[in-house]
Amino acid sequence: MQNYKSDNVMVLNNPLIQHKLAIIRNKNTGTKEFREIIGEIATILCYHALEDAKLNEVEIETPICKTKVKMINEDEYAFVPILRAGTGMIDGLLKIIPNAKIGHIGLYRDEKTFKPIKYYYKMPKDIQKREVIILDPMLATGGSATDAIQMLKDDGVKKIKFLSIISAPEGIKKLTEKYPDVKIYTACIDEKLNDKAYIIPGLGDAGDRIFGTN
Repeated sequence: MQNYKSDNVMVLNNPLIQHKLAIIRNKNTGTKEFREIIGEIATILCYHALEDAKLNEVEIETPICKTKVKMINEDEYAFVPILRAGTGMIDGLLKIIPNAKIGHIGLYRDEKTFKPIKYYYKMPKDIQKREVIILDPMLATGGSATDAIQMLKDDGVKKIKFLSIISAPEGIKKLTEKYPDVKIYTACIDEKLNDKAYIIPGLGDAGDRIFGTN
């Protein structure tokens, strides 16, 4: 696994993350446990992605008295999973921001060229007013990630972040070079891609393992 220093790449290299990654990398880990841990890691990634969130002062009443507190405006956020594997991260993020809107981008990989092919795009009507957090467990070649980002930018979105469980150096390089304004939050940067564009050592096909279709 690699260390990567960049202003717009945050690698959450801590003992709990490493422990969780070890479990989901194991080919013998079952679908239920795999799915749950993907959600847990997504929750941790989201906590860090929201460190710069704007807080608004509001007045509430505790059981004792009225007081002023600071809160995030959940309506300012949208989560956009890249189908289908990205949907496995949604539940983990909705635990933090349950009122965020959700868009979907459908991309699949051409097995010969490894390039992403678009088949679905559906966003909230006011997506351009929101901070968008894109979700994909695996950042491999970076093709799907950069295509998804461009679609959102074409839709008028100004602030975008990208969350992945495991990333490849090739994907990190492509995304940061093409979109230096998009911050990446990942649990680990692995060694490389193999000749089939799978991450090494990785964890296999995240979508198949999340949905039990492998």
